[in-house]
Amino acid sequence: HVQLVESGGGSAQAGGSLRLSCARSGYGASNYCMGWFRQASGKEREGVALIDSDGNAVYADSVKGRFTISKDNAKNTVYLQMNSLKAEDTAMYYCATRRYCTSMSPTAFAYWGQGTQVTVS
Repeated sequence: HVQLVESGGGSAQAGGSLRLSCARSGYGASNYCMGWFRQASGKEREGVALIDSDGNAVYADSVKGRFTISKDNAKNTVYLQMNSLKAEDTAMYYCATRRYCTSMSPTAFAYWGQGTQVTVS
């Protein structure tokens, strides 16, 4: 059984930075696709970034050039470095995992963390 635990959310000013972490247990993260998603109040959940077992990353257009997804296989942890934050980045951020990074649709992911709130003002 896969468990995901996010941390690192909080408040930041526009233009600032935050780093989110997602610790995975149950299966080795190096062999799975890990993703970050977010859901703003009143909106649908959307994909932010994915990273595959080879370290290849893809990003939503809205965060390209500002956010970076990375992973530490030894720690089974995935990170999301968020720079140049904007008010529209305010949302609950979730990490999720599935076998392959073939889709950024939230419906394609079966395992989810509990989420961590990011507020940008």
